[in-house]
Amino acid sequence: MKSILLINGNPKSDSFCNHLADQYEAGARPHAEVTRFNLSELRFNANLSSGYDQEHPLEPDLQQLQTALLSADHIVMLAPIWWGGLPAACKGLLDRTFLPGVTFNYEEGMPAPLLVGKSARIILTMDNLPDFLQEQAAPVLEQLGRYTLQFCGVAPVEHSLFGSLILSSEAERESWAATVRELGHRESSETFAVECA
Repeated sequence: MKSILLINGNPKSDSFCNHLADQYEAGARPHAEVTRFNLSELRFNANLSSGYDQEHPLEPDLQQLQTALLSADHIVMLAPIWWGGLPAACKGLLDRTFLPGVTFNYEEGMPAPLLVGKSARIILTMDNLPDFLQEQAAPVLEQLGRYTLQFCGVAPVEHSLFGSLILSSEAERESWAATVRELGHRESSETFAVECA
């Protein structure tokens, strides 16, 4: 059975990202083992105060998340875009869990990814107009998709963008939720072609 790590990266406990995560989980759970983490429920220090110069012991929540990350076949990350980027706590979650020696190494000065064989989907919400979703999401997709997930060997990394959330009707939001539920169903039951760097 496929193993899916589902991360709701919105620090608000009551958010549309949470609703989308519910839908993805509902679509995926009949066909896969889904391990879910909600950022709003995690207790950890998001500040990597010494960078990677010294070890920061992982809090229990981060230990569990890192274990799930390493065992997952497919990673799903949901987050809102705030001020053109990820919420600070969401970025801190990545800083604390995607660690040297765990998700990547350096061998003779070159990066060696350690998450090869996994796939991912990034789901982003924002308040921009539909014609500008890709433009607003581009920096986040570069940071999270290319320079985090792909850097660590995850491929393919697909993405889904939804907005404008603030201007959307209930019917539009439910259509987006249905789309995400279908993604959960499809991605839990299909085998991704693994792309190795």
